[in-house]
Parts: sequence; C-alpha cells; structure tokens
Amino acid sequence: MNKPFDTGLLWVRRDLRLTDNAALCLALKSCRQLHCVFVFDRELLEPLPRADRRVEFIRESLSELDAQLRQLSGKAGTGLIVRHGVAPQEVVSLARKLRAQAVFAAHDYEPLAQARDARVLGQLADAGIAFQTCKDHVIFERREILTQTGTPYGVFTPYKNRWLATLDAQHLRTHDAAPWASALAPRPPDLQQAVPTLAELGFEKTNLNSLKIGHGESGGRKLFEDFFERMDQYHETRDFPAVKGPSYLGVHLRFGTVSIRQLVATAWQRQIEGSHGAAIWLGELIWRDFYFQILANFPHVAQGGFKPAYDAIQWEKGVRAKTLFKAWCSGQTGYPLVDAAMAQINQSGYMHNRLRMVAGSFLVKDLGIDWRWGEQYFAAQLNDFELASNNGGWQWVSSSGCDAQPYFRIFNPVSQSQRFDAEGKFIRRYLPQLTALPNKLLHAPWTATPAQLAAAGVTLGGNYPAPVVAHDVARALTLERYAVVRK
Repeated sequence: MNKPFDTGLLWVRRDLRLTDNAALCLALKSCRQLHCVFVFDRELLEPLPRADRRVEFIRESLSELDAQLRQLSGKAGTGLIVRHGVAPQEVVSLARKLRAQAVFAAHDYEPLAQARDARVLGQLADAGIAFQTCKDHVIFERREILTQTGTPYGVFTPYKNRWLATLDAQHLRTHDAAPWASALAPRPPDLQQAVPTLAELGFEKTNLNSLKIGHGESGGRKLFEDFFERMDQYHETRDFPAVKGPSYLGVHLRFGTVSIRQLVATAWQRQIEGSHGAAIWLGELIWRDFYFQILANFPHVAQGGFKPAYDAIQWEKGVRAKTLFKAWCSGQTGYPLVDAAMAQINQSGYMHNRLRMVAGSFLVKDLGIDWRWGEQYFAAQLNDFELASNNGGWQWVSSSGCDAQPYFRIFNPVSQSQRFDAEGKFIRRYLPQLTALPNKLLHAPWTATPAQLAAAGVTLGGNYPAPVVAHDVARALTLERYAVVRK
C-alpha cells in the first residue's frame, strides 16, 4: 500500500485505547512511520482542584496505553510521548521537531475544542503540515442523521427511529491496528520519558481506585464484561439507585477507553435476539449521539435554552439563591433522596441517572435556581462529564431543551424516593444519620413526631436539616415562574 506521508503524529485526546481506535488506524495506514502524543493541556488543568479524579483516570489510562503501544510495535523505544503544556503549541512544536508531514486526531465536538483545533489547523498549515481528523467516539455525528426535509432533529424519538433505520454493520466495523503496527516508530531518545506522575503534573491522588471503575482499556473491558451479564435485565434495574443496574461505563466513554462501536454492536445484536434490556440500553447510547448532534447543530445551547423563550424565566437571585444553592451542593436540603444523591456525586464523582433527574429537577423547580448553576456544578464534579450530555440533561429537567419534559411536570422528591428507594437502602448508605428511621418516615423525616425522631437519634436542624422549602409551595411558585413561557 502506497502511504502518502513519510512521518506522521497521532494526537491522542479522547481515545485512550488501542482497540478499535479509528484515528490510530487512519494514521498507521497513512504514514511509513508514526509517533503518538498526548498533551496534558495546562489551559484545561490549571482551573481544576489539585485532587481531580479525571486527571488521575487519564494519567493511569495513559500508562496502560503507553505499555500497549510498546507491546504492539515490538520495537525498543516506542511508546507514547506525553507533554505538559499548552496543547496547540506542544503539538505544532512536536510535529516540527519530528519533521512530520501530517498530524492525525479524532473529531472533538465541544466549542472550545473546535476553536483549539482551528488554531492548530492554521498553525500546522503555516508550517506546511496537514491536519487530518476522523470520527471515532460517536456512531453518527453532526448532520449524518437528518429529517426528510434535510434539517437536524430536535425530538428524540424520530431521531432514534431514523438512527436505527440507518445503522448497518459498516458503521460498526472494527479498526484493527495490528496489521499496520510496523509503522509505529521509536521515539527520539530525549522523548522517551515515562508518563508523568500526578505529583509531576501538580496533582494529588484521589479515591479513584476505591470506586471500582478501573481505568484504561482493561478497566473498561472489565466493567463491560460485568454489565453484559446484567444487560438483559437493564430495563428492570436501571431506575433503582441501590441496585447494580447501570453499566457504569460513562467515564470510559468520556475518555475513549471503550469503543462506542463495540458497545453499540453488542447491544444491537442482543436487541435483535430479543433482549428488551439491551434495547433500552441501546436507546441510552442513542441519546448520547442525539445530544452530540444537538450541540453541533444548535451551538447556542451551550449558553442558553434550546427554546429561547425559557431564557426569560426569572430565577432566584442574591443571597437567597446562593444559600439555597449551597444547601443543594452540600446535600443539606432536608430531602433525603436529593441529599443522598448529592453525597454520592461529592464522594465519588458519579451520580445514578435517575438521581440526576431528581436532583436536577429539585434544584430548578423546587429551589428556583437557574439550571446553568447545576450544569456547572455537575461539570466540575462528574467523572464522566461531557458537555453535550450534561447540557442536554440539565435542559431536559428545566424544560428548556429539545424534547424536554413539560414545564408543569415537576418531580415530587418524596414520591420519587418512595418509588425508587422504597427500602431506603441508598439513602441509608449515604445518610447514615437517618439509618434508624423506619422506612415510612425515612423519605420525609419532618413528618415524624418528636418522639419518633428522638428514638431514631435524628435532630432536624441538628444532625439532619429541616426542609429548605416546602415542595407544594415551591411547585406553585415554579408554575408562576414558568408562566412567562406560556405568554
């Protein structure tokens, strides 16, 4: 095969795996010798807290990828080049140093990433170096799925139907790097350093290893193998936070330590074989594609409502808003399921999907806080934060998004608790001070008598807060607040 480039550079970003890596295979097929680089981008890292699970996850995943590349090539000195600096500068500088004729990467869809890539494209062009990118971490991107009139979808169900009707085996083909591995080149001697430690990056260790989500391709594979055994029951278990129902693969999808094509191929085949659980889980993966195409085709959602009319809503402001928001962030609202959900995200960087809806709805429609405050908090806390899905989820609960719940649909945090954590197992796990309350009182401790509270060792306003709002009153205020949308 005639390769167009003598030397190339693969810029690894959100694809921290060897298996089924589209950009890696494109680069290997295009270059007689290939180097691979990952850049710890100072512009992204500097605002982060010094203990950030995502940085540790990336660092550990890179160590595994580095070892995989060396094993695949079978050559001394090969492996991953890891830089720590401003990404565009580092990539362009390294491409020049290596005398590369082309830089390769997978598409990135977030606005800041696209602006970064535009800068890189221009700087590489000035140096006479090509910049080639390809699709990797979605099945269908941008305008690949359109309505019959040629416009992007704004409603999920018809998008899903068209998505499923369009899907075929070619969209899920595996990209195998092994036949082309001889192109992997030894790194120059001065670039053969090991992956930097967290301390060298200016970060500290977190509780990542205790969360049982693993890291790297091996961690993603182990989680998926475990979930495969439970996939057929997914539709029955996914809404109950005390049950091992979800796949827990969100962070692996976020950083590309699993292949979205392999996940979809498995779920698609199981659905064809009659698995209802697999069909529901496949629908969740399609939601992910849907939100990516919403961000690509309607970029205004990154700043405001998909439905601009909702930007006219008057949210709580001033000291009251800040006080209520602080109570929500710290899990001190007085509503046990909401508080347990916030304890979960604060302690682990993960929140069960049902609870994301409940906690989000509570912030927006019980506390009257602008959904963008919650979106920013989740962005800072979630291990699996992706702008498209996070924004889509928050606009869904606030009713401002595409195909969102109606504004008058307001989750009752008590009935949600009674329905999805009836025995209180999840609440007791994260709010141990409520352990002794009987189930009938656990979901709404303020309904207990003083004697019942005393018997359980609970003091409202002491070791557990009284409710910061009354749900019925808050619901009425929310309907008034959203009246501007009707007008």
